[in-house]
Amino acid sequence: MRTFEPMERGGGGRWFAVADPATGETCGEAPDLRPDELDEVIGRAHRAWSGWRADQAARTHALLGAADAVEGAGDELARLLTREQGKPLAESYAEVARTAARLRYFAELSPRTRRISDGRPVRSEVRWRPVGPVAAIVPWNFPLQLAAAKFAPALAAGNTMVLKPSPYTPLATRLLGSVLAAALPEDVLTVVTGREPLGARLASHPGIRHVTFTGSVPTGRAVAEGAAASLARVTLELGGNDAAVLLDDVDVEAVADRLFWAAFRNCGQVCMAVKRVYAPARLHAELVEALAQRAKSVTVGSGLDPDTRIGPVNNAPQLARVAELTERALADGARAAAGGHRLDGPGQFFAPTVLTDVPPGSAVVTEEQFGPVLPVLPYRSLDEAVDAANGTGFGLGGSVWGTDTDRAEAVADRLECGTAWINHHAELSLAQPFAGTKDSGLGVAGGPWGLYGNLRPFVVHRPEEP
Repeated sequence: MRTFEPMERGGGGRWFAVADPATGETCGEAPDLRPDELDEVIGRAHRAWSGWRADQAARTHALLGAADAVEGAGDELARLLTREQGKPLAESYAEVARTAARLRYFAELSPRTRRISDGRPVRSEVRWRPVGPVAAIVPWNFPLQLAAAKFAPALAAGNTMVLKPSPYTPLATRLLGSVLAAALPEDVLTVVTGREPLGARLASHPGIRHVTFTGSVPTGRAVAEGAAASLARVTLELGGNDAAVLLDDVDVEAVADRLFWAAFRNCGQVCMAVKRVYAPARLHAELVEALAQRAKSVTVGSGLDPDTRIGPVNNAPQLARVAELTERALADGARAAAGGHRLDGPGQFFAPTVLTDVPPGSAVVTEEQFGPVLPVLPYRSLDEAVDAANGTGFGLGGSVWGTDTDRAEAVADRLECGTAWINHHAELSLAQPFAGTKDSGLGVAGGPWGLYGNLRPFVVHRPEEP
């Protein structure tokens, strides 16, 4: 693995500053590549592909070594990740561990040849081949974990990859490139950094055969349009507006902690976080109070402070969006049971916010806020709650909370989403598929599905031997 740089700083190279969201101060710099420099990078990825795809045993060995290397550099990776992303250090350590775990999981996976019999004297076998160089464009909320979710299956399948992190969080990914350089052959995985239109050019480059992207719906559509020019396949994970539906038999105090952290982990900057809660009218006030107490008492601050549980919003545009959605909701008649405002001082901090009396059509309900703001809405009938939960263009995840788990599962089965949880939320196994419906995405990641998504079928026919 390598990181591509236009030239050293002293030689006049183009670099851009990266800000620490907890202080606003510069915490590092990254190269700002021009789109035309991708030709060289992708050419190298093509040349490396022939050797990498040829030997599955060597790939397995290299990927297991890569996992060891990540674990060995865990402290350095986690601290740098917290500085540029803002999340508490404990969450950064968890992200590094998940990165290594993905490498290990996919290192042990391999596609299976399947024989097809249709009664004719012909032996037909379906084999699998890698597609070629893959482009991955990764957002700023989980830069390492989401990068590994893309490069681990792609490399295990025998592809090479060019990986572009968000310009808000390029530093830890560049460090990851350095860490893995000793484990992976040169040009098998290359990290490129830069501001737009670098990502647009990467997605539309004719040398790329598969584009995998995580981010917003508008950008995802643009990525798909760019990839269509060369008929490259796409995998798109485009966010969510996950609803949690509480049933009338729920024990509010028993689920309040789990529900709170399902919404506020990583400062709410999680695609499959709980972003709306629907509670029975008779339990609504109790639930609002339980969540508000937690929001008021949780420690907010720099992720490097061991007492911090919620860090800053990662970047200024996202902070402005969170503030705008909250202000619009309050102007529409909502009430902040907790928070509802920016915090004073340096850094991009927003008080953990629980909203009540929210009009159902408020943008904070109908759109993805992607920040530490949670609207809690009452419902009169369960059908009303399910209809409201499904009444969105997104369909990533959802959850149902109650004492009778069979009943909760029956309700979960009515949710229009890719994954539904009972009495918890956003917990994923490496072995399960991850996909959304509607505007939440296209294609499947995770588990064997993620491996096969990076392969194409190849069929061989031969006569049966007499």
